Amino acid sequence: MTDALLTILALLAYLVATGSVLLRIFHPQGPHFKTTFATAVVGLVLHMLVLTSMLFTKDGQNFSLLNVSSLVCWLITVAVTLTSLRAPAVLLLPVVYGFAALMQLAVLALPHSVQLQHFEQNLGLLVHIMLAFLAYAVLVMAMLYSFQVSYISNKLKQKDFAAMTRHMPPLVQAEVLQFRILLAGTVLLALALLVAALFMDNWLAKENLHKNVFSFAGFVVFAVLCWGHAKQGWRGRIANTLTIIGAVLLTLGYFGSRFVREVLLNTL
Repeated sequence: MTDALLTILALLAYLVATGSVLLRIFHPQGPHFKTTFATAVVGLVLHMLVLTSMLFTKDGQNFSLLNVSSLVCWLITVAVTLTSLRAPAVLLLPVVYGFAALMQLAVLALPHSVQLQHFEQNLGLLVHIMLAFLAYAVLVMAMLYSFQVSYISNKLKQKDFAAMTRHMPPLVQAEVLQFRILLAGTVLLALALLVAALFMDNWLAKENLHKNVFSFAGFVVFAVLCWGHAKQGWRGRIANTLTIIGAVLLTLGYFGSRFVREVLLNTL
């Protein structure tokens, strides 16, 4: 099969998974999870096959903005899918699968640029990038879970119990999971920054300054939030706000600079 056909099939699978949740999201018995997860797994496998073909070329590893975005999307979708098998995440699944479907459309519609890397020549860079991708995916997942916590909290305050089903987690359980994910992502981000500082010769180079400043600022925000939750009991609005700020800073740090270089400058 061609990459285009696999991408179309992945798009259809993600759309079916999204629709199967949305059509029964507030139903007392919940969505048809067998249909949801079966089609989601199909989409993830097809997505992975296309991603592997796009990333690994005979000339090196193509880490263009589109490929990196697709990789991060795949990591987040896998993480949320696996987490939802143990902790209810019915509000997050249509968001994640819907975004994954949009990413397949982007792969089909947008031009494919080339940004070659040769990780076999720089092991430190490979470790840094792997840690950075994992950290970003986990921290974005923490932000998504903060939205779920905010929704559940608001419905409980409004005494709108009709919107709560047995497929939504209790507020306390949702908050515990949110901060566990947040702590894991913060540790991964700290390791990514440490590896970059120790093993990358051009870490402080001008072309990396934008990414480093925003990434470190995001780490500070997440580290302060972890401290505030552990020592001061921060939760609710302040925790959600700081999580969003940290995620935005990380997004600006990596995707912002790549977008300017690969999209805006190339169109001028």
